[in-house]
Amino acid sequence: MTGWFSFLHGEATAGDVLALARVERVLRDAGLAYDVVWSPGFRAEGTHFDDVDPAAYSRLVFVCGPVHGPQVEELHRRFAHCVRIAVGVSVVDPRSPAVTGFHRVLARDAAGTGPGVDLAARAPALPEVPVVGVVLTHGQHEYAGRRRHEEVAAALTGWLAGRDCARLELETRLDAHDWRLCGTPAQLEAVLARLDLVVTDRLHGLVLALRAGVPVLAVDPVEGGAKVTAQARACAWPALVAAERLAGAPAEGVLGPWWDWCLADGRAAAARIAAEFRAADPVPDAADGLVAALRDTSDAVRWR
Repeated sequence: MTGWFSFLHGEATAGDVLALARVERVLRDAGLAYDVVWSPGFRAEGTHFDDVDPAAYSRLVFVCGPVHGPQVEELHRRFAHCVRIAVGVSVVDPRSPAVTGFHRVLARDAAGTGPGVDLAARAPALPEVPVVGVVLTHGQHEYAGRRRHEEVAAALTGWLAGRDCARLELETRLDAHDWRLCGTPAQLEAVLARLDLVVTDRLHGLVLALRAGVPVLAVDPVEGGAKVTAQARACAWPALVAAERLAGAPAEGVLGPWWDWCLADGRAAAARIAAEFRAADPVPDAADGLVAALRDTSDAVRWR
């Protein structure tokens, strides 16, 4: 079985891979053995065209996507002895050699025929995975030689790439003119409230997630700790990792236990903190002393 997910310069989309899962279920239910060819750029550990001996097969099935182009035409040449079937595909040009090379085309859509439901719609049910917001900063140059932002971002993103989760990159910066960014705090909070977890090295990534009642895996990107560490302590939030710890140990050993805690006990802990923020007698903050400071006629500068 092959598709656009098989070609070195093809494209593996969620829809195509789900369509493949639907066809795999049909073949398994019929007791038919099969192999799937993957692009080495998508699944390096899978079976690739360079590993395949065409003579070992009697059938070739092309799954989903548009049937066109030299890569599909090459399949017809390489597997010329096989019965070739395309299933769940779009036929753009029925006269194309990519189309006419198949013995049967079970089209999803083609000129002159009614459209069929895409194969992905009836794919087997999928396991639930956590939805994780990722809020990172590459700035804060005021920390000079203590900055570990690039190293922290590299460690976090590399580790997250290996986690089975839906990752959503977020930005706390607001912009009313860029459709990719939130224009108001309410828009960002609406996104945060729908997440299972936030991973961040930003102070406001930590605070806004907790305000939404969402657990946070926070990393302070400043050596020795700075405002992220201070804010985690102020909020009594334990899931905090120092930049130095990421530099000195495998990321999984440092971050993994906190990930597990956040998705378990951390949910209730974050909900409690959010309730404290909104309580009738909330935790104090610096604004509580503002009016008194404004009324103070002294010219002396004092830190409170």
